[in-house]
Amino acid sequence: MSRFLPLTIRFVNGGTMVVASIADVKKALGGTWKNKDAPAYLKAVQLVNDAANGICRPAIAFAAFKKAAAEQGMLKPADPSAALTMLDELWSNNKTRPR
Repeated sequence: MSRFLPLTIRFVNGGTMVVASIADVKKALGGTWKNKDAPAYLKAVQLVNDAANGICRPAIAFAAFKKAAAEQGMLKPADPSAALTMLDELWSNNKTRPR
C-alpha cells in the first residue's frame, strides 16, 4: 500500500505514470518534463533527494512534486472514487429531506 494518494501524470512524450511513493516520484522526475529548469521542478528534485536521505519529510517532498507537475500541466484529473461518489449521492439525497 502506498503512503500517498496516487497521482497520474502525463509526460511531454505522451506517456503516463501513477505516482504514489517517493520512489515513484524519483522515477517520474527522470521522465520527460516541459522544463527541468523550472524553480518548482528543481525544488522538488532537491526535496525528494533530501527525503531519501532522511533530511526532509516525505510528505513535503511529495507535495513539492505535485506542485511542480501541476505548474507544468502534467497532472491528469483523477476520477472520484466509488466511495466518494456514494457519499456525494447520500449527501445530495439527505439535503433535500425536511428535518
